[in-house]
Amino acid sequence: MNDLTTLPTTRDEDWRYADGKYLADANPATINHWRTLEVPPGETRFQYTEHSSGPLAKGWTDRLRVHVGRGGRFESFIVITGGPYERCEIEVTLEEGAHFEFGGVTLGGGDKIQEFVTRVIHAKPGATSNQVVRAVQWGRSTGNFLGRIEVVRDAQKTDAAQNFRAILLEKGASANTKPELEIFADDVKCAHGAAIGALDEKAGFYMAARGIPPEVARKLQVQAFIADAFENCTTEHVAERLLEGALAALEEAHL
Repeated sequence: MNDLTTLPTTRDEDWRYADGKYLADANPATINHWRTLEVPPGETRFQYTEHSSGPLAKGWTDRLRVHVGRGGRFESFIVITGGPYERCEIEVTLEEGAHFEFGGVTLGGGDKIQEFVTRVIHAKPGATSNQVVRAVQWGRSTGNFLGRIEVVRDAQKTDAAQNFRAILLEKGASANTKPELEIFADDVKCAHGAAIGALDEKAGFYMAARGIPPEVARKLQVQAFIADAFENCTTEHVAERLLEGALAALEEAHL
């Protein structure tokens, strides 16, 4: 959308699962603003964020464009726990041999709508990317992931993957995903996967049979589930902090 004075609507494909009321009331200058980040060749940049706007907030969007130079690396690990509407959008362009690592978690109850939207452009040969998104929703909340991978014609030896999974703790909760692959090179590895469901009852019974209380068993399942998103974080203490923050937000879920 080129017109910075125009607001997106849920008729726009990239905003199809967004909060329509928030979009109608939003400031065009704010919602159309993109932050930018340049990762020099051979260097690494990080983004570790927890977003937890309170119940009085009208909504929040963050849009980031990143250019990763040859052999560079960009890591982004984000937890969204706030509402009523929170959206994190990242567009990454990868030069030759560059890497993008992304881990995202949404956790929400009530009527919250939380979403990640990513676009990864493999612009040169030999670049790699990996995206892992986990959603845990309860109440009438919604967790969304729209992930697009583009491989240009000359970007041979691309290796790209994205994986989305959601656990719905209550019947009123929901999750949406829209993975997209657009590939114009022939020597590539590109994969995506998605699964939405409830907690594994068999695993719960297994732990209960070994004396673990049901509420503890459920917490352990959810902890292992969301920890997947931080598995490839190269800074261990950051991964631990993000996981702790996510687990604290789960106290509202009454597991």
